Amino acid sequence: MTGVAGQIAFPIARMLAVDNEVWGLARFGNPDDKTRVVDANITPVVCDLGTGNFDGVPGDFTRVIHLAANMGPGLNYEPAIRDNAEGTGLLLQHCRSARSVLVMSTHSVYKPQDDPMFEFDESAPLGDSNSTHSPSYSVSKIGQEAVARFCSRSFDLPVTIARMNASYGPNGGLPALHIDALAAGAEITTRWDPCMYSPIYEDDINAQFSSLLDAASSPATIVNWAGDEPVSAQDWSEYAGDLMGIKARINVVPIENTLRGSIADTTRRSAITGPCTVDWREGIRRTVAARHPDRLVRKTGPSSPEAATSSGELRRRVL
Repeated sequence: MTGVAGQIAFPIARMLAVDNEVWGLARFGNPDDKTRVVDANITPVVCDLGTGNFDGVPGDFTRVIHLAANMGPGLNYEPAIRDNAEGTGLLLQHCRSARSVLVMSTHSVYKPQDDPMFEFDESAPLGDSNSTHSPSYSVSKIGQEAVARFCSRSFDLPVTIARMNASYGPNGGLPALHIDALAAGAEITTRWDPCMYSPIYEDDINAQFSSLLDAASSPATIVNWAGDEPVSAQDWSEYAGDLMGIKARINVVPIENTLRGSIADTTRRSAITGPCTVDWREGIRRTVAARHPDRLVRKTGPSSPEAATSSGELRRRVL
């Protein structure tokens, strides 16, 4: 597993290590990350995929889960393309005898649409999403997908390319960052109103990855990896605030030429994995309880019929 110390990777690797021999590749810039990996019975290997140096990394793994990513700021595309695109090719070349590979891509590969309620299926146009936190990210991940598709065909290597939407849980993710901001009394800034996503909770990610690995094929299988319920950042922030007894302060700063909404069509993923089991409200509650247990003042959110209908659903009807 690459990027083993990361938000999504570590919970999966920790779970796998109970019954499997798991090797975790990462740069391990933070020594505490390496300690945490070792304590989970995972074999750590310091590795920079962009260099192509796999000294100490066996080539006979049964399965490969590639979650490492360069999400650097600024307009220097060179390191992003080297790490995300070339690094993926070098990794798949090294592990080309694997039974299957899961390559993590991102919803950010999709071309922005004017309608924030647009549902992206896997055939939707690709393009630069002009991400403000990492301008080079979407282009380099499109490059990654192209390289992974080539490797799948060239090496006859079964690959699944999974386009992650908004992952979250106790270990982090965008909704978790918003929850942290609420707990700190800070304002939440979003790029549109409504700012839509298809968030997927950690437990569903952990339950679905093996099915996505089994669905790998050559040519590569491409699938949206996202939750089944569209919800806006405004909705989950307001709900989390209610759980903590805090009024969410949300500042909308429109950004042109970027993804106004990120709703994923999960038809293909559902056919592979089955439905998600954690609805977004329960996922938000669990995240609040795990990250800020002292701030959780309600076990559930609003109970009235009016409050139970999300503002995102109301916005959908208005739009």
